[in-house]
Amino acid sequence: MNDHPVLARIRLNPHSRDVQRDLRDATQMHRTIMRMAPHNLGDAPRRQAGLLYRLDETDTSSTLLVQAAQLDPARLPTGYGQTDIKSLGPMFTALRKGLGVRYRIVLNPAKRERLSLQEKGKRGRIVPLSGADADQWWLRRAAEAGLDLHVLTPTGTEPARPRGQNASRMRHSLLRYDGTATVTDPDALRDAVTHGIGRGKPYGAGLLSLAPATTS
Repeated sequence: MNDHPVLARIRLNPHSRDVQRDLRDATQMHRTIMRMAPHNLGDAPRRQAGLLYRLDETDTSSTLLVQAAQLDPARLPTGYGQTDIKSLGPMFTALRKGLGVRYRIVLNPAKRERLSLQEKGKRGRIVPLSGADADQWWLRRAAEAGLDLHVLTPTGTEPARPRGQNASRMRHSLLRYDGTATVTDPDALRDAVTHGIGRGKPYGAGLLSLAPATTS
């Protein structure tokens, strides 16, 4: 097992039928990505593998970022895309208090509804957050993860649409945040990068990407 997670950057082949299917169906995307993880991980295999992913799309290309303790891109469908893989060890080593960074993350900001006294003992449903409520949610979670945010620019993304019998209750509202921040707690930040942030991790949320902030 590696000491640090690895990150695969997959430039998706738009002509691949497997890619076209996965871009339409978040459940299939998750299954395809899990093929890269070790087999026989028992219960909660995604969590056991430490697997997180994010889809970065532009007008001309789609890139899939996949992070886990171990990954084997050779297990992807033939012609799925061009893959580069690297260890996050050097980035983890470089993190220090006061370091300026740029970040990107797709999140599923949400809260659990408060229940009335008559409903005591039940679990409230999960309610997605948007606008200023979502921004405040991310500010709080970032602070817990060892980041002091300077800039947070939200971008709406296509909701993750799982298919199958649980599709209606598993539709996830996703927001991408880009910005700059200062590292306040390197250990908490390493933990957040390794384990992800928030809900919706099987459907492309929670993977935090960091890079040194450029200085003018």
